[in-house]
Amino acid sequence: MADSDPQSNQEVVSPWAVFAHLDFFLLWSSGVAMTVSMLLRTLISTQWLYDTTGSAAQLGLLGAVQFVQLPMALYGGSLADRLDRKKLMVLTQVVGTLLLVVLTILAASNTLQPWHIFAVTGISSMVNTLGSSARPAMLPKVVSRSLLMHAVTTLNVTSQLATVIGPILFWPLYEQLGIAMSFGISTGISLLSVVLPLLIRASGKPDITSRQSTWTSLKEGTLFVMRHPLLPGIFFLDLGVTVVSFYRQLFPVFADQLYGLGASGTGLLNTANAIGGIIGTFAVFYAGKFSRKGVLVLAATLVYAVFLIAFGLNRSFPVGLVIVGILGMTDSMTVTIRQAIVQLTTPDQLLGRAASIRTFAAMSANNIGQVEVGMLSAIIGAGQTMFIGGMLSVFFVVIVWRFLPSIRRYRYDNN
Repeated sequence: MADSDPQSNQEVVSPWAVFAHLDFFLLWSSGVAMTVSMLLRTLISTQWLYDTTGSAAQLGLLGAVQFVQLPMALYGGSLADRLDRKKLMVLTQVVGTLLLVVLTILAASNTLQPWHIFAVTGISSMVNTLGSSARPAMLPKVVSRSLLMHAVTTLNVTSQLATVIGPILFWPLYEQLGIAMSFGISTGISLLSVVLPLLIRASGKPDITSRQSTWTSLKEGTLFVMRHPLLPGIFFLDLGVTVVSFYRQLFPVFADQLYGLGASGTGLLNTANAIGGIIGTFAVFYAGKFSRKGVLVLAATLVYAVFLIAFGLNRSFPVGLVIVGILGMTDSMTVTIRQAIVQLTTPDQLLGRAASIRTFAAMSANNIGQVEVGMLSAIIGAGQTMFIGGMLSVFFVVIVWRFLPSIRRYRYDNN
């Protein structure tokens, strides 16, 4: 049960009140630039790799390469609780930008090879993960506690908006300007994510700087999460469902195998998924009076599972866009509420580590899911893979509902 907030009991806070805070606006803007740039790099890389190799298994192996980022997720949380969070964001984005410069040069000189994509993906994943806990850990510094739920939801809404912008840019860039120019534009956008955090006036230093060793710090954060009444259950739910259903990095495969389309299909599927994500995050905005947020997570996950089954059975591209939009909507609802629970139930000095463990769980699920879905799609086809994933996801929701009652009992009213 979330602690009551006197300020939130006295007045209804507008969802857009967070933008009255300049520091939040800068944090938000840098996140949008980072998301668009990273998404463009991912879309360009995966489409080029699939066009070049014609292999769904190759895209699946990209998930295996990204396993190298998992230790960094935990270490990044420790860094976010010990170092200046603004500087950590900037340093990691500098490295990500330089990697994009390398890809641009390789593409422009016609020397780009599949192994380059794997290498840059692995390195970029590690570096981005190191800084991923710093951004959510900065939220309590740039908005008041009464605005935290709105701040988390706003970041998710705009992250989803960025994932609409990315595919819309990707399709014409890739098909009309080519891979080198596409990577170059992504590099320019990435530069914004380097500069904007430097303009934030609030201190990036944690309220209480840990003097512990890295191992002791990680152990403390892990024990906090393990003993938490909610976090283990919601992390388990995310892990179980995502491992059998992760589809976003494999849209080139689904566009080809289910609908016979190329880059245009990839771009439109990504756009539909992102638009659905925006709708889902707005739904969380306006579900403030529905206090049973745990039930909402479980219900949204169940709908997600059912539409995974529909995604596997459907062969009509327009209907597929609708289904993918609903998948994005329900996924976004669960992600937003999970992130908010971490923010609302974790002390500031542990926020970086709690966020990093959430990131670790999510990335583990995404990477395992990408490998599993990619490999299985190569063996039995994309449609059958999604059908099986949907059936297993329904099973996971039932297990969590039955055996982890703390989730369905969780209540929080953010109005």
